[in-house]
Amino acid sequence: MKKLILLVFLLAAAISAQDIPRERCKFPERMTARTQKMLKAQYPGDASYDVTYYKLDVTVTHTPSFIGGAVTINAKALFSPTNEIFFDLQNNLVVDSVLINDIFVPFTHSDNKITISGLGFSQDEVFSAVIYYHGTPGSSGLGSYAVEYHNNGTSPIVWTLSEPYGASDWFPCKDTPADKADSSDVWITADEYYTVVSNGILEEIIDNGDQTKTTKWKSRYPIAQYLISFAMTNYQLYTNYFHYTETDSMPVMNYSYPERWDALRKAQLDEAISMLEVYSDLYGLYPFINEKYGHAEFGWGGAMEHQTASTMGAFYDLIVAHEMSHQWFGDKITCADWHNIWLNEGFATYSEALYLEARDGRTAYLNQINSEIGQSNQWWTAKGAVGTIYVQNIEDVGEIFNGARSYSKGGVVLHMLRGVLGDEKFFNVIKTYASYPGLEYDVAVTEDFQGVAEEVSGIDLDYFFQEWIYGENYPVYSLDYSFFESAANETTVKIKVEQATNTNPAFFTMPLQFKITNSDIDSVFVFFNDSASQEFEVVIPGGIPTVKFDPDSWIMKDVNSLTDVGDPDLLDDYRLEQNFPNPFNPSTMIYYSVPESGKVTIRLYDITGAMVAVLLDEVKERGTYHLNLDVNSVGRNISSGVYFYSLEAGGKMISKKMTLMK
Repeated sequence: MKKLILLVFLLAAAISAQDIPRERCKFPERMTARTQKMLKAQYPGDASYDVTYYKLDVTVTHTPSFIGGAVTINAKALFSPTNEIFFDLQNNLVVDSVLINDIFVPFTHSDNKITISGLGFSQDEVFSAVIYYHGTPGSSGLGSYAVEYHNNGTSPIVWTLSEPYGASDWFPCKDTPADKADSSDVWITADEYYTVVSNGILEEIIDNGDQTKTTKWKSRYPIAQYLISFAMTNYQLYTNYFHYTETDSMPVMNYSYPERWDALRKAQLDEAISMLEVYSDLYGLYPFINEKYGHAEFGWGGAMEHQTASTMGAFYDLIVAHEMSHQWFGDKITCADWHNIWLNEGFATYSEALYLEARDGRTAYLNQINSEIGQSNQWWTAKGAVGTIYVQNIEDVGEIFNGARSYSKGGVVLHMLRGVLGDEKFFNVIKTYASYPGLEYDVAVTEDFQGVAEEVSGIDLDYFFQEWIYGENYPVYSLDYSFFESAANETTVKIKVEQATNTNPAFFTMPLQFKITNSDIDSVFVFFNDSASQEFEVVIPGGIPTVKFDPDSWIMKDVNSLTDVGDPDLLDDYRLEQNFPNPFNPSTMIYYSVPESGKVTIRLYDITGAMVAVLLDEVKERGTYHLNLDVNSVGRNISSGVYFYSLEAGGKMISKKMTLMK
C-alpha cells in the first residue's frame, strides 16, 4: 500500500513560527541563572549564600551506627552585608565546633539548623566553613541513611539516599537542589572490610594501619547536595568500558553483592554500554565522561541516580536505563525545586521508552508508552494521575514522587510533545536542552524547558505546557463523521470534534491527527483543535473512505464515540448503530448509514410500544450520519427506563434498545 502523508492545518490555528508571535515576554520570570532560581525556590535552605564546594571527611561505622568528622562548605555571600547564615543538619547529630575562614566561631544548633551570626560578609565575598560533628544519623523520606545486612544477614552494608530532604540527616549542607556545588570530595574512613563507592573518580585508598582505610572520591562536576552519596559493603567490582571514540574510553564500574554475581548480572550490566551509546546519541555525550559511570547494589526496593554512581536494588533493563538517563536529566540538569520533579522523573521514564525504541523498534516503544498511559485508569499510570504534574504540595514526599503524575504522565507529556513537534524538531529540542547554556550542569524549571522548546522549534507552546503541566486530567473526545460523494469522484469528509468539559483547562488544545484511507492511499490530516466543539472538512478523491482518529497514538485521551467509521461496507445497506453512551442521561449519539438518497425517519418509542417522539424525518444523501438525542428537548417529560429507537428508510425498519437513567 502506498503512503501519502498530508499535513493540513486550519488557517486560524496553524502552528508555525511565521503565524504565531514569539512573545518571549510572556515569561519574564524565566530564569537561567542558578542564583535567581535558588532565591525563588521554596526551601528552608539559606538563600543568602551560594555553595561552591562540599568536602565530607568522615568516619563511618556499622555497629554501632555512627558518622563523625569534618564537613567543609565553601560558599559565596549573595548580599551585602550578610551577617547571619545557617546550614541544615538534623538535631539528633551533635555539632562539636564550627570554623569560618579557619577561625572558631560561636553557633547554635536548633530546629535542625546550625546558625552562625555576626559575620559581616560583603556581596560576592567567598568564605569557607568547616563543621565538626558526630552522632547516629536519622533516616527520613525515601531512606536517607541506612544501616543493614545482606547475604542472609551476614554482610553489613551502609548506604545513603538523600532525595528529597534527607541529606541533612547525615551531613551538614544547604538542603536544596537549587544550589549545586561546583565540585565535591567524599572521604570515608571505615573498617578495611568495606569497599566504599561514591561520586566521581576514586583518587586513592589509604591504609591507616589500624585495620581501617580511608577511601577518597572526587567529583569535578557540579553536583546537587541530594546526589552526594556513598555505599559500602564487601562489594565485588566488575569494570567494563564505554568506548566513545576509537581511542577514548570511560570506565563503567559495577559494584555487586558477591553472592549475587553471576552470568545474568554480568549480561544486565554489559547492556549498560549499549544504553550509554543510545543516550549519548540522543542527548549528547555522557555528561560526566571524564569521571565514570557505575552501579552500586544496595538494600532499597528501587534505585537512585546518584551522580556517576547509581545505587541499585535491581538490575533489569528498564531500571538500569531509567537511572542512567537521569545522568542527563536530574544530574546534569537538575530540577530547581521539587515542584518541577517531572523534569527529572518524567524525562527518565520517557527515556525507558526511547531505549526500547532504539533496541527493539517502534512497536516496543508504543507498547511502553501505552503501558505508561494505562488503559483502565489504574492509579499508578498516567490516566490515574490526580492533580497537576507541577507538584502543589512539596512537603509531602509521596506527592513529589507520585508515580502516576511525576513519572508516567510526565513521560507521556514528552511523547505528546514529540507528536506535536515531529521527530526532527523534538529530538533537536531535547539535545539542545541537555546542553543549553545556563542550564547544563545547573538547574531548571518547567519554563526553562519550554523556552528551549519554543526557541528551537519556532513554535509557541504555551498552550501545551499550561494544559499538560499546570492543568489536570486529559481530553475526552466525542467524534462524528459524515461523508458526501460528488459526481466528480470526490468525497467530502466532515469531522465534528466535541470534548467533555474538564476542570483545568476547560478543554484541551491539541493538533488532532486523522488517517483517512481511500483505495490504496493513506492520507494523514492534522487539524488544530482549539475549542470544545469544532468542525473540520476535507475533500478527498474517490469514494467513501475509512477514518482512524489519532492512528499513531500521540494523545493521552478517551474517545466516547466511534473512532473507525466510514467503512464502505457500512454503506451497502441501511444501518442503525447502538447509541453511545448507553445507558445515558440526558443525551446520547445515534449513528446511522444510508446507501442511497431518500427519506429517513427515526422515531423513539417507550417500552409499551407507544411513540414518544419523531427524532428525524427528512431526505438524506448517501452517507454516514449521527443524531444527538437530548431527552430534555423531545417536547415532553420522560422518565428513566428502557426505550426503543427505529430507523425507517428504503422500505426497511431497524430498531435498537436504549436505557435512560436519570
